Amino acid sequence: MALSPLAIHDLAEAVLACVCVALDETAADVEGQPGCPCRTCVVPGTPAWDDCVDPCSGDDGAGGQLTVNYARIYGTSRFPQEDLEVRGLRGCQPAATTAAEMVITLLRCAPTVNENGCPPTCEELSAAARVTHVDAATVYNALMCCLPKTAGRRGRRFVMGQQKVIGPQGGCVGIEQRVIVALPGCAPCPEDDSS
Repeated sequence: MALSPLAIHDLAEAVLACVCVALDETAADVEGQPGCPCRTCVVPGTPAWDDCVDPCSGDDGAGGQLTVNYARIYGTSRFPQEDLEVRGLRGCQPAATTAAEMVITLLRCAPTVNENGCPPTCEELSAAARVTHVDAATVYNALMCCLPKTAGRRGRRFVMGQQKVIGPQGGCVGIEQRVIVALPGCAPCPEDDSS
């Protein structure tokens, strides 16, 4: 069976919502921790680091940007290994499962050089590191808790990929979390009109 036309996008929207809720819950529990940025998007391709200042958060500089995108999608007969079997010899024969590598990116403001040209203080760097570390744990935990629930009662298979700190660059710093998710086919193949 082929993928439903909205399977990929609907999963990205569900992951975005789940991570946003988790960030808000963490902000309520951890003093000084910013919540979900108001700039949250499912994006095509690698997200642009447009702006780390969240217009919802005022001048505290704690805002940011949360995005979900897909790095790659591929067929697999033994999830999560890529299937290199030649197809197309007998009509529509998709792989047993489609694997999708999702990338969740959370950016926040990073301390930068001040108006006198002095580097950030150790206290400013430590505060930014704390926010980044709490964000890292929150995003990881959100995916571990939410992904199984995105496929009904049978759950969803997934493999947590690498998480890394990205930046600081352009006044932004944050985390990038990768996860490979199984998308079972449930749509029929299009009719073959080439007879």
